[in-house]
Amino acid sequence: MNQIAPKIIRQIFVLLLIILFGSLIFREMLPYLSGVLGAITFYILLRKVMKTLVHKYLWKPSLAAITLMLASFVTVLIPLTGFGYMLGNKLSEAADNSKKVINAFKEQLGRLEAKTGFDINSQIDTQGITSWLSESLQSMAGNTFNLFIAIGLMYFMLYFMLTNRKELRQSLRHYIPMNNDNIAEIGKEVQTMVKSNAIGIPLVALAQGLIALIGFLIFGIEDPLFWFVIVTIGSMIPFVGTFVGIIPVFILTLSTGESTQAWGILIYGIVVVGSTDNIIRLFVLKKLDDVHPLITLIGVIVGVPLFGFIGLIFGPLLISIFMALVKIYTEEYGKTNEVIENSDVKN
Repeated sequence: MNQIAPKIIRQIFVLLLIILFGSLIFREMLPYLSGVLGAITFYILLRKVMKTLVHKYLWKPSLAAITLMLASFVTVLIPLTGFGYMLGNKLSEAADNSKKVINAFKEQLGRLEAKTGFDINSQIDTQGITSWLSESLQSMAGNTFNLFIAIGLMYFMLYFMLTNRKELRQSLRHYIPMNNDNIAEIGKEVQTMVKSNAIGIPLVALAQGLIALIGFLIFGIEDPLFWFVIVTIGSMIPFVGTFVGIIPVFILTLSTGESTQAWGILIYGIVVVGSTDNIIRLFVLKKLDDVHPLITLIGVIVGVPLFGFIGLIFGPLLISIFMALVKIYTEEYGKTNEVIENSDVKN
């Protein structure tokens, strides 16, 4: 009877301990995972600039890191926080607008029922839809206390990642159980994915939101800034896109009797705002790395419940990192097993 070698038993025991303690750490860190992802994102975006400041312009690493962190805070976090704050302040307004949109939609259905004789309105629960939307937006707004802790954690990690770049690379090579070639290859892929998610997706969404805002102002739509926020958020969600803002505006405007404005903003949204997505993706995302819409969609579904509003960006990033890890496993072990199997067949 074959016995399991003591070395293998010890190895399994250590692996189980690693999984146990890793699970406990991950569970407690989950509310602040956005901070970890944020640190990784900013590190990848600022790494080359940091290297230039230190080696070319001879800045002290600590000064260069603090300068870049302040720049990221002013140019990225303040606008993003303001965007989330605007959404949070308009939660009640969103619920009121959703109720208006549903009532206007039911009014249009009523006219259709009068012509066809089908009863559809009785199946629509206005209050239920409004409550669900309000709860979803509150969840998206996220927990303020956890958000501040995540931001603090992000900058704490980012400072040491920027000032200890060499030590970080050596640690990754030491602790990640794979060869250096695979680490370098996957590292390049993760960098490309991060740049595409962190820069490309928000850039496309903001561009579409601004183009939509111009249309709202041209056609005299009520509360254009609110609908600008809704269109921008919707633009980050594939297969939903800008229509999450354009269609409700069309229905509301049509219900007030402004048929010309209603059809005008609908056509403007489909033709002008819709084409913006294709143009921006063609000239911007292709240079970074165009992310498949399914990755973005699944990322948003996963990211928003985990991270709140900022999950619109970090959700797709989390999916991208997961796919990179799957590729790591395939590159490291899948091909090796395939070679072994082929050699056994030949023998």
